[in-house]
Amino acid sequence: MPATTHTPEPQFFVTPGYGEKLLDMLRYSQAVRVGDRVEISGQGGWDEDFAFPDSLEEEIVRAFDNVERTLAQAGASWREVIAVNSYHVPTAPDTIGEDHNRTMVEQFRRRMGERAPIWTQIGVTALGAPGMRVEIRVTALTGPGDRDH
Repeated sequence: MPATTHTPEPQFFVTPGYGEKLLDMLRYSQAVRVGDRVEISGQGGWDEDFAFPDSLEEEIVRAFDNVERTLAQAGASWREVIAVNSYHVPTAPDTIGEDHNRTMVEQFRRRMGERAPIWTQIGVTALGAPGMRVEIRVTALTGPGDRDH
């Protein structure tokens, strides 16, 4: 008789502040953990009032900060990220734009050290909020087992 494997129950997490507002307004969670795998929803460079800075660089840095906050809710960190999907409103006619790439790579180096996760960049015409120019979604692998948070 084949051995049965236990699939851990998903645990959903809501980032305090903006995540609570998004759960109420749009009915989605910011992160899910299943065993040692953490997936987060796309994080923008918004503040608590969903305002975006004028500077694209600042918006990208703030999106990285929001990814970090959301990962922490599920017991993960940037150092455990294995995959990144980033969505960009392009600043160049035939590419996402050097300003996007430069800031993304600077943040990767700052937050993940020598870790080099897989990365997919996607240029889009619009994102989920007016004025939003970047959105970042990641997957992380942590230590084994469910965590109680």
